[in-house]
Amino acid sequence: MDREEALKLLRKYISNENLIKHCIATSAIMKGLAKRLGEDENRWELIGLLHDIDYELVKGDMNKHGIRGYDILKSYGLNDDIAEAVKRHNYSLFEPENPAEIALQAADNLSGLVIACALVKNRKLSEVTPKTVKKKFKDKSFAAGCNRERIKLIEKLGIDLQEFYDIAIKSLLEIKHELDLK
Repeated sequence: MDREEALKLLRKYISNENLIKHCIATSAIMKGLAKRLGEDENRWELIGLLHDIDYELVKGDMNKHGIRGYDILKSYGLNDDIAEAVKRHNYSLFEPENPAEIALQAADNLSGLVIACALVKNRKLSEVTPKTVKKKFKDKSFAAGCNRERIKLIEKLGIDLQEFYDIAIKSLLEIKHELDLK
């Protein structure tokens, strides 16, 4: 499955445009991390893009989130490693076990923090720096839904937070038009 096919599949299950943008942002960060770590960029991008495919179906029920996503992806013939990473990104049920799972939990949370930084800068992602993200990371009330402990998991892959912020910003800048950012 390529990115366009995955996006069509995502749109079949998700109607909320902000959630779709979140998935697109997470996929961009996953692709950037895959490049940095020498992993399969297409596979990691698809994992990021499809990670919340079941969110509207399960209505936010964290006892089902990811598990339904796994079933959906398997029914469309996606590889087990992609479907399994989607299932296991729900950290209320699973701890990550491999680099893709670790990266997804970290990217899923950092995407929201970086986007929130851009929104307070008049939607100008181009004005967000790693220093900006670092400052907002420390402010627990800013983008409070972004789990800072999950973001820190990236260190298990040999990437410090400063580098992670840089990878995320650069990755999101490549797709800023898809996120309606400047």
